Amino acid sequence: MTNVLIVDDDAMVAELNRCYVGQIAGFTCCGTASTLQQAKEMIFNSPQAIDLILLDVYMQQDNGLDLLPELRNAKRPIDVIVISSAADAVTIQKSLHYGVVDYLIKPFQFSRFEEALTGWQQKKTLMENQQYYEQSDVDRLIHGESPAVAEQTKLPKGLTPQTLRTLCQWIDAHPASEFSTDELANAVNISRVSCRKYLIWLAQCHILVTSIHYGVTGRPVYRYRPQPEYYSLLKQYCQ
Repeated sequence: MTNVLIVDDDAMVAELNRCYVGQIAGFTCCGTASTLQQAKEMIFNSPQAIDLILLDVYMQQDNGLDLLPELRNAKRPIDVIVISSAADAVTIQKSLHYGVVDYLIKPFQFSRFEEALTGWQQKKTLMENQQYYEQSDVDRLIHGESPAVAEQTKLPKGLTPQTLRTLCQWIDAHPASEFSTDELANAVNISRVSCRKYLIWLAQCHILVTSIHYGVTGRPVYRYRPQPEYYSLLKQYCQ
C-alpha cells in the first residue's frame, strides 16, 4: 500500500483529496497537515513511512514550495505532486526544478488526479523492478506513456468494460498464478473464445506476459501471468 500525506491548510480541500486518494486502488492517506511544521513532524519524526506528498503552495502561514529543498537536502525518498491554484511560470518552474513528479492546477477533475497518482505508481514500479533499462523504458520514465500505448489501452470493438473488470478482478485475486485460457474462462464462466480475445488484448497492453507450454501431444498451451510493472494498470481495470 502506498502511503500519501496531504499538505493543505484548507480543511475542505484536504478532505476532498483524502477521499480521492481512497478511491484509487493501492493508495491510502496516512495523514493530513495544515502547516509545513506539521508536515515536517510527520515526515521526519513519525515511524510511518511516507511514499508520496500532495502539496499545496499557497498556505496561510507558509509557502508549500519551502518544503521541497528540505526534502531533497534530507535525501528522503519521498516524491511530491503539487496541487495548487498557483499557475504562474515562476512557481511551476521552481516546482519542476526541485523534481516534483506532477503538478495539478486547481480546480481539476478526479480523472486527472487519478492519472497523476497511477502514472507515478507505474513509473515507480518500473524503477524498482529493473536493474537495466531499454530505451523504451527510459522514454516512459521521462516522457510518460506514448500516444500509441495510450491508444492501445482503449478497448477494441467487441470487448466490454464489465467483462474486462471480471477477468482483471480474478487475475488480481491470483497474482502469483500462471493460467491458461481454459482455466480463466472456466473460473469466470465465459466462453473460451471470448476469454481469449481479452487475454490477447491484455498481453498487447503488456499487462500480461505470455508463455508457451508444449505437451507430449496436441497443440501448445498459452499461459499467462501478470507483469509486475503494469500491476497498477491492471488495478485500474478492476474498478
